Amino acid sequence: MIIEVCGPGCPRCHATKENVRKALKEMELEEGKEVALTEIKDPNTMAARGVFMTPAVLIDGVKLCEGKIPSPQEIKGWIEERR
Repeated sequence: MIIEVCGPGCPRCHATKENVRKALKEMELEEGKEVALTEIKDPNTMAARGVFMTPAVLIDGVKLCEGKIPSPQEIKGWIEERR
């Protein structure tokens, strides 16, 4: 599973990435083994993925959130749907 957090590196983007990490920890999924967590900061790459507001979260190429900080509970639901 590949989880991408899109944004320029602002505090909202960092909070989103931290919530993803919290969700992974609560689900006992190991970053780097079961899940690849990456950041996308390049505006052209974000636009190519259909992201026009940040922060955004994509799981396996599917945009699930854009323009808000998702809670760890929301993120866990998205991960469960794709397992």
